[in-house]
Amino acid sequence: MSRKPKSDQPAGSFIYVPLGGTGEIGMNFNLYGCDGSFIAVDCGIGFTSPETPEAEILLPDPSFIAGQAEHLLAIVVTHAHEDHIGGIARLWPQLRCPVYATPFAAALIRRKLTEAGLQRDVKLHVVKPGGALTIGPFAIRYIGFTHSIPEAHALAITTRYGTVLHTGDWKLDPNPLVGPVSDEAALKALGDQGVLAIISDSTNIFSPTHSGSEADVAVSLEALIADLPGRVAVTCFASNIARLHSIIKAGEAAGRHIALVGRSLTNYIEAAKEAGYLKNIPDLIPEDAIGAIPDENLLLLVTGSQGEPRSALARIAADSHRHAVLGEGDTVIFSSRMIPGNERAIMAMQDGLSRRGINIITDRDEFTHVSGHPGQQEVRRLYELVRPRYVIPTHGEWRHLSQQATFARHHGIETLLVENGDVVELAPGRPQVVDSVPTGRLAVDGDKVVPLKGGVLTARKRMLFNGVVVGSVVLDKKGKILGAPRISAPGLLGEDDLKTRASHEAELLEELQDLPAALRLDEDAFPDSVRALLRRIVGKRLGKRPLVEAHIIRI
Repeated sequence: MSRKPKSDQPAGSFIYVPLGGTGEIGMNFNLYGCDGSFIAVDCGIGFTSPETPEAEILLPDPSFIAGQAEHLLAIVVTHAHEDHIGGIARLWPQLRCPVYATPFAAALIRRKLTEAGLQRDVKLHVVKPGGALTIGPFAIRYIGFTHSIPEAHALAITTRYGTVLHTGDWKLDPNPLVGPVSDEAALKALGDQGVLAIISDSTNIFSPTHSGSEADVAVSLEALIADLPGRVAVTCFASNIARLHSIIKAGEAAGRHIALVGRSLTNYIEAAKEAGYLKNIPDLIPEDAIGAIPDENLLLLVTGSQGEPRSALARIAADSHRHAVLGEGDTVIFSSRMIPGNERAIMAMQDGLSRRGINIITDRDEFTHVSGHPGQQEVRRLYELVRPRYVIPTHGEWRHLSQQATFARHHGIETLLVENGDVVELAPGRPQVVDSVPTGRLAVDGDKVVPLKGGVLTARKRMLFNGVVVGSVVLDKKGKILGAPRISAPGLLGEDDLKTRASHEAELLEELQDLPAALRLDEDAFPDSVRALLRRIVGKRLGKRPLVEAHIIRI
């Protein structure tokens, strides 16, 4: 069980503990504690980078709160992006608490819980947009914001010690197309009551202007698609329902039938319809009917804007998709931005498309995308409405957090920079870091959640870079070696290395025969000796430090 922070002692206080999403993009998982009780705000996933090739999906390590799960009252969700809800189904067995979400997020969470077989175990409470609830010592008010997904909300979290505004992801879009505009009246009313601190999204803080409006992107896309020949494919974030709506309407205006290509698009569109969005769109073409539509009358909505290797667009680029095919003179529009860390994968995919003669249009070429996160003009407006005593930046890498802290100080607001694991005592007294708790990363490995460092994944990473060597030795009951040992070294020795392998096997046999008979009979020590010999004979000669294993067969 993880230790409790000093600030969680009987004297009582209001604390904030980020366990993921601070100093990094993704894996948002934040704790608020009051007088010994906790709520979690969001529980998301992160995606791997070239530095972590042994895993695809990352999770924040919940061990600190899982060790005292009886004090965790709820997970309260700000919005439905994967980096805010993607970890719920995988980590809930350690947390075992109710989940609160607005209708659109709840529809997506329900699907994930069903896939995990947890739909009957998890109490999923649907909160009306703009609603309020009380959970233990926490009074929580949902305040609606615009973002690149419906029903994004900030949470005004009030305890007897004061109020904190946890923004989640947000922007101030004057015409978001789907859903209402941000509730500036509620923000001002909250500021009038007094706000101790804003825990604020920092992702787009380097932009000196406004993030832009979805309505303007819709106009641009309609004009762009109207003039394109051949087949047209558009890729964007599947969760951006307003953008999907704009693309569908642009295709319809150009006289094109719209086909969905990619499972996540179907999931998000079905969830949007369940929550009351996307009511006035035409029937969409299934993948297996694409071939029946003339090229000039077809628009493909495709997953894979971030270069995901198994996505629909990656398979189109490799000409391996079963139904969707693009070629010379066709066009792919990227209505998205590159998430940091995905540049190499996206460029490789775009290169594959270019090789096939496909035209590529990105936000560098045309107005195809706006950010879902606030630029400095919007951040300034939030400060003016809420008038907090403190700003604590979150949701961003360290450079984003530092920039927002500088920006807030420039506007006369005190700031506090924190990292994952810091225990921030919000009250009583002035906010300050008073302790730290263990944090880390877990990885999704098939249907299991495992530590990113140590154990299976460390071995897998070592195998990836250094290979694996397996030696098989057969002995009789007296310890006599029967036949020659066999060495397998996938990734190190190929089919044309037969002489090298035979030489290694002969040397291993000679070394094994020189071992004392008593050692060859020792069930524990002999395999260690074989591994040591393999490491020396194969590893050193190849200049590698491979993972070494010995298979001992006794007859």
